[in-house]
Amino acid sequence: MAPKQKAPVYVLGVGMTKFIKPRGKVDYTELGFEAGIKAMLDAQVNYDDMEAGIACYCYGDSTCGQRVFYQFGMTQIPIYNVNNNCSTGSTGLHLGRTMIAGGMADAVLVVGFEKMFPGSLQSFFNDRTNPTAPTLDMMKATRGVTNSPGAAQMFGNAGREYMEKYGAKAEDFAEIARVNHEHSKRNPYSQFQQEYTLDEIMKAPMIHEPLTKLQCCPTSDGGAAAVLVSQAFLDARPHLKEQAVLIAGQQLSTDGPSLYSRSSIELMGYEMNKTAARIALAEAQVSVEDVKVVELHDCFSANEMIVIDALGLSEKGKAHEAVRRGDITYGGKRVINPSGGLISKGHPLGASGIAQCAELVWHLRGWANNRLVADTTAALQHNLGLGGAVVVTVYKRADGKANTPVSSEEVGKRNGLGYNPAVEAKGFTKAQVDRTRSRNARSEWALQDTQTKVEARF
Repeated sequence: MAPKQKAPVYVLGVGMTKFIKPRGKVDYTELGFEAGIKAMLDAQVNYDDMEAGIACYCYGDSTCGQRVFYQFGMTQIPIYNVNNNCSTGSTGLHLGRTMIAGGMADAVLVVGFEKMFPGSLQSFFNDRTNPTAPTLDMMKATRGVTNSPGAAQMFGNAGREYMEKYGAKAEDFAEIARVNHEHSKRNPYSQFQQEYTLDEIMKAPMIHEPLTKLQCCPTSDGGAAAVLVSQAFLDARPHLKEQAVLIAGQQLSTDGPSLYSRSSIELMGYEMNKTAARIALAEAQVSVEDVKVVELHDCFSANEMIVIDALGLSEKGKAHEAVRRGDITYGGKRVINPSGGLISKGHPLGASGIAQCAELVWHLRGWANNRLVADTTAALQHNLGLGGAVVVTVYKRADGKANTPVSSEEVGKRNGLGYNPAVEAKGFTKAQVDRTRSRNARSEWALQDTQTKVEARF
């Protein structure tokens, strides 16, 4: 079935916090507030312009979204709380786009945030069936169970199957991690910014073969946000068209029957990855060969390997050959995870998908001038959640042109902030917050001391 034609929806503003180690020092209220204010400043809008809010998080009580959004204003708009495992942020973007394309709103603020616990992911509802129990049972029946963290076992097993079927080597997975760590040096929001040699990655503590510690994403605290708008909203602000980025194609897919086919690769959502990419690219009228920059869900290096394959970024069974040729980094066929990816940037679950969006928006605008993939006309985003859901999104500039680098000085003039948020992580002033929060329905009681706490971190 051909994709249905949707009304245009644009990303007008993006913003994010620096991703940090989860040490309990920064609350989700601060993370969501900082990201949301930055996105609205970037879009040059006021919260009164927003007709709906979407809050994206996995860990937290119900209505955490309202707690975050009430800090911007209490305008009585609908606020949706979204949880779709690691694809939560992109699911929020998909929901926002669906609302605008369907004529339900002209402007939607999507805010993702996560305050996590140190160590591997945990389940908190142990008095009921885990939704991924059939997946874990299939892993146990086909590959057995070890004492390693469950996610590392599942994705590591997919890597093992790729090695067995196609001839990939442990070094190929380590090279993916080496590249992502190297990329992160140029991302001011990245949790880690240290470069490692291939040998250092190979010799790091083994978690679950072929995955060493430096091939596994960390848990993180962080926030990210995006302002989505309609064609009519953008047309009323023609001076902002140069920074608007079109969501040219997007698909949220869930698992097919192959999930339980006894393949470790299929168990990690290979079929839904492939389906979502095919539909999103078709809607955008873009060939995967035309995609020069990708933000891909590399929770583990093994997942990046199998997703390169599933998305068609390599020939089937030859993702490791693309890695060996250098086709995932600067100077190769395309750049995958210029942000450093989840492995080095970090992975605050509810924020990750929106942070991927921000990175690609900065590339298409030409603002990511210290890591730019030049002459890019289309960018692709992939965000996966086991259980399962995957969102693949294709972005283009609103003017349909290829990106060109913009100096940080020029960016600072255009956005009125005096700096380039793509290459420098800064805070904001009280005056900037004041012009962004609701003019008509703000509450200082709802804000409490959040603004002071955020300012103290810069």
